Amino acid sequence: MKKNKIIFWVATTIIILWEGVMPLSTLLFSPAYATVGTEPLGYPDYFAYALIIAKVLGVIAISIPKISTKLTEWAYAGLTFSLIFAFISHACVDQNIGYMLLPLVVLGILAVSYVYNRKIQTNG
Repeated sequence: MKKNKIIFWVATTIIILWEGVMPLSTLLFSPAYATVGTEPLGYPDYFAYALIIAKVLGVIAISIPKISTKLTEWAYAGLTFSLIFAFISHACVDQNIGYMLLPLVVLGILAVSYVYNRKIQTNG
């Protein structure tokens, strides 16, 4: 049981930092760079801001252990869609293998967080 919690929290902390803290800190401390990742892909500026807010809300939902299971599931789903579409966007627009692989790596870490969250929920 303790091993499951450790694995969950390590994976979830990486997701919190990558999908929540980094985008939010960019928006707060360097707003000029908030659209650097989405602008070259052809997305409008408001999309970057909405994406940052959605990511932050998602990581809050997955990081609070006692929150509603349905809300947690939706948060994992939203973050998953975000990462899948980031991969697709980079594959279609800039075709840079590094930019394409990064969302898949983060998606793998998100999957580990999800699996171990389920294990913790079902085992007590």
